[in-house]
Amino acid sequence: MEENLAVRKNIRLQGYDYSSAGLYYITICTHLRKNLLAHMVVGLPSVDSPEPMPYCRLRDAGEISQTELYELENRYNYIKIDKTIIMPNHIHTIIALWQDFSPCPTIMDVICAYKSITTKRYNKMLAISGKTLWQSRFHDHVIRNEEEYLRIWQYIDENPANWVEDKYYVKDNY
Repeated sequence: MEENLAVRKNIRLQGYDYSSAGLYYITICTHLRKNLLAHMVVGLPSVDSPEPMPYCRLRDAGEISQTELYELENRYNYIKIDKTIIMPNHIHTIIALWQDFSPCPTIMDVICAYKSITTKRYNKMLAISGKTLWQSRFHDHVIRNEEEYLRIWQYIDENPANWVEDKYYVKDNY
C-alpha cells in the first residue's frame, strides 16, 4: 500500500496547490475502457474540409456525461468548462478554476464529484445499482502557458479524426 501511495504522489505536480486558480487539462476513462460514451461516425465533406471528418455521436452515457460536465459550472460557481471532447471511452476537458480556494475544494474534488454524479445517473438510467462507469483514477495536467494551452486545445479538436491512432483507442467493445 505504501508503494502505491508513493507512485500516486509522483503522478501529481509536486508542491502544486490543486485548489489554485488556473487551467487544468483532465482525461477521464471509462471502466475497462469500454466504449460506453460515444461511437465514431464519419461525417460528410464540408466547405472547410473536403475529406469526410469523423465525429462522436453520443450514447446515453455520453449524454449524461456531457450534461453533468457542463452542470459543474452551476454547482461550482468558480469553474468554467473551457473545452471538451467526449470520445467513445474517455473524456478530455480543459477546466478553468477562477479563484483560489485553498485548501479545498481542489480540482480532484470537482472531478470526483463529477464521476460520482454521472455514475449515479448512469445506474439510474439502467435501473440497476453498483455498475461502475469510470476508472478509479483520472489524468490531470496543470496548463502552464499559452503554448501548452493551444497545443492541448488542438489535440482535443483533432481527437475524433485521430481516434484509431489514439492511445485510448479500443475497437468497439460496447
